[in-house]
Amino acid sequence: MDLTDIQAKIENSLANGFVDREIAGSEELMPQFIHNSHGDTMLLHIERELSHCSSFTFAIAFITEGALTSLKVKLADLAAKGIHGRILTSTYLNFNSPKAFRELRKLDNVEVRIAENDNFHAKGYIFDHEEQRYQSAIIGSSNLTEQALMNNYEWNIKFTSYDNGSITEKLIQEVELAWNKATPLTTDWINFYSKGYQPVALRETHPKVSTSKNQIMPNAMQTDALNNLSEIRNNGAERALVISATGTGKTYLGAFDVASYQPKRFLYIVHREQILDKTMASFKRVLSNEPDNAFGKISGTSKDKDAKYVFATIQTLSKQDFLTQFNVAEFDYILVDEAHRVGSPTYQRVLKYFQPDFLLGMTATPERMDDYNLYELFDYNIAYEIRLQKALDEDMLCPFHYIGITDYEKDGEVSDDTSALKWLVSDERVEYIIKQTEYYGYSGDRLQGLIFCSRKDEAYELAKLMTDRGHLSKALTGETPQSKRDEVVAELENGEIEYIITVDVFNEGIDIPCVNQVVMLRNTQSSIVFIQQLGRGLRKANNKSFVTVIDFIGNYKNNYLIPIALTGDKSRSTDKARDDLEVRQISGVSTVNFSEIAKERIYQSINNTKLAGFKVLKDDYTDLKFRLGRIPLLCDFQKSETVDCTVFADNYQNYYKFLVRMKEDVHLTADEEAILSFISIELMNGKRSVELLLLNELIQNRGRFGENDFEELLSEKQIFYNADVSQSIERVLSLEFFQKAAQKKYGNDPLVSVQDDTYVLNPKILDWMKNNSLFNKLFDDAIQAGLIRSERYNQDEQFTLYHRYTRKDVCRLLCWDNDTSSTIYGYRVRDNECPIFVTYSKSDQIDSSINYQDRFINTDTFQWYTRHNVKIDSKEVVEIKNSKTSIRLFIKKNDDEGKGFYYFGEVQVKDTEQQEFQVKDGKVEPIVRMLLQLDNSAQYDKYLLFEK
Repeated sequence: MDLTDIQAKIENSLANGFVDREIAGSEELMPQFIHNSHGDTMLLHIERELSHCSSFTFAIAFITEGALTSLKVKLADLAAKGIHGRILTSTYLNFNSPKAFRELRKLDNVEVRIAENDNFHAKGYIFDHEEQRYQSAIIGSSNLTEQALMNNYEWNIKFTSYDNGSITEKLIQEVELAWNKATPLTTDWINFYSKGYQPVALRETHPKVSTSKNQIMPNAMQTDALNNLSEIRNNGAERALVISATGTGKTYLGAFDVASYQPKRFLYIVHREQILDKTMASFKRVLSNEPDNAFGKISGTSKDKDAKYVFATIQTLSKQDFLTQFNVAEFDYILVDEAHRVGSPTYQRVLKYFQPDFLLGMTATPERMDDYNLYELFDYNIAYEIRLQKALDEDMLCPFHYIGITDYEKDGEVSDDTSALKWLVSDERVEYIIKQTEYYGYSGDRLQGLIFCSRKDEAYELAKLMTDRGHLSKALTGETPQSKRDEVVAELENGEIEYIITVDVFNEGIDIPCVNQVVMLRNTQSSIVFIQQLGRGLRKANNKSFVTVIDFIGNYKNNYLIPIALTGDKSRSTDKARDDLEVRQISGVSTVNFSEIAKERIYQSINNTKLAGFKVLKDDYTDLKFRLGRIPLLCDFQKSETVDCTVFADNYQNYYKFLVRMKEDVHLTADEEAILSFISIELMNGKRSVELLLLNELIQNRGRFGENDFEELLSEKQIFYNADVSQSIERVLSLEFFQKAAQKKYGNDPLVSVQDDTYVLNPKILDWMKNNSLFNKLFDDAIQAGLIRSERYNQDEQFTLYHRYTRKDVCRLLCWDNDTSSTIYGYRVRDNECPIFVTYSKSDQIDSSINYQDRFINTDTFQWYTRHNVKIDSKEVVEIKNSKTSIRLFIKKNDDEGKGFYYFGEVQVKDTEQQEFQVKDGKVEPIVRMLLQLDNSAQYDKYLLFEK
């Protein structure tokens, strides 16, 4: 019989998977083995199938709330498109909790049934494609749990079958048989199940206290920090700073260090009275040998100033008449919590008054914008630093599921920076907010949430309206007295209310571990505030396995900050920000989920924003200068993983120009600056390190270094090097590689020449280094920064998979004699090399005659078209097909992505090229279609970036 198009594609795809991988099958139809490897998880495959199916059926024994939460955004997008599904699950081993079943009931577009068979232990995901008459299925070991979808080593097979295939028939029969016998999931069924439910023993997600003879013991982070503090003091330091993410045990760390130090008298200073009692209780637990009366509190209502261990609020302690009651040497150890506040007058008054033997500061966010040098106060001694990302990696915080969805929209209007109160608290928006918070839910038995909004009147009105609708809420603002704040927090902790709605408070200095839902109803003004608010829910607690973070994203110009904050990216690189937007898994089982519309808004915000504007770079520079106590160098930025050194090159040509803009007392000649620009623009990206290494050796060896010695050095370091590279670096460092305009820009004179098999640094440069210490420092700094940056690339190869390269980069790394990037366009065959540059989604403005259908067929095969007016027997096609020609594939998503293309490795031309014809300017012209076989199958998450 004649095969339909889809049948032929399935046949080829099955042949690819089970007979011959050289046969080009379509990725969506090919059999695949899935085992949660890097960039290739069950979660990605399930989401991809959901994005393309007409309906779906999951037959899954075990389901957790967290796994459902990570899929709810995708399911909501499907519901908006009218796509429905079914889930068949079970009560096997009592694994599924009543709460998980209640979460399943929230899925409006999903019908759920409970299998009749008590031993139902299936693990299958089936996706229907009705229009094309086929089904895809993933069957194996993965249940619908966070670990099984993302982290566990699982074995799953994805396969596709036409609707008249025998395996499809058998699969559908079995599913329908089990489905028809199953019991519909109803509220009554859940209530009945709850009465006899006995939970299985799951991994505890609250902190486990290590004890010895009932004594609390430090965790790994605290042990490292304590050792560092001890070493710092042994070296004579009198002050130190600990930077530690919220929820990582700063309070206990302080208590452990005090126990080790054994002060005669100790003072603990905090910004808010609200956490004094909890802090004192933590210290009592560590200092368990001390009597109760050794601990005292100084606040608005307590004045226990004679205690051995004094815990004070800065508001009370800083009052002049109270402060002077103490001797300046009263305390030999002082600890300041929320130390980023020490620049304020109250803190300055206290810290200038006391003269302790040791002063310790603790903060989660040292980056402040008040021009106060926090680091200087603590003598630049950073004893320990652990940020959010590392804390999650170390399992010190509660996992979270971030949900980025669009804010309420009506008639094209959505929240923005100028929204009026009547819009923010309109009945429609309040109903929308409640619907979304109920849908995405929370972990635990009861809702205990924080809502952050932007205006005080909005907070009060929203609290009233949500309470009227059955969600008891109270508002707290900066105007709320401390006693009232304590009262409301206690109500949340005791389950008397569901939400605290706040503005201006609770960004920091508050500890409410029970919080299991964080709602953001405001514009993201800064990454610092975003992380502070996110952190309110990240403390581990009993009966909480994850935190749901729901972010309502309007038309805000600062939307670009969201992915940057979530990933901890401080590079200020636009390319990196776009990459951040694609991140799905932060750490462990913490996930990031954007609805389609919200993701598009953020993408546009990234494209419309200058991430490296002067004000931003000035703040980053000032913070690092404060931290170091000197003018920072590019190496300092690289080592601290803040601004990428190439950002300064892209925006200022060299770092010197930025220092001039910062009004630092610096001066270079035009010739010196030209050399610095060359290093910064052309070499500092580190994509090939050989030029940087040679310059580094020349600096170290008074301007001369033997060619043989250099070759031995590169061999020792296992860096890619051959005769072509040798010739290439000579042309690059002599400037011969570059166009005339670039040569003039870089001063025309060669940096390096070769004399008697020896590399020789230009004598002018040696003189400048000798006579101008600033040039010497900045020249060497640019080289060292580039070498640090080069560590992200595989230097033993010419290119690194999935890193971005410009056409100019490729010309240099392929060792071509000249920079011909301006004339490469789509591809160029030269010196047995053929780089192919593909812009995957071309602009709508591009003439249809050159908008070729370049696309992935599957993760192994790419369909590619030559330029117009090329025949199959033409010289360039013959050269491309020549076995000696190395073909390299570079792809970017669209023209918004800048000049860089992702490298997908070397490819081979399959023997399937076809002559085709397309109309251009009313004239039929030949064009050749080729299938390119990737030497390295595309990493799945990278492949998905370009899937149409």
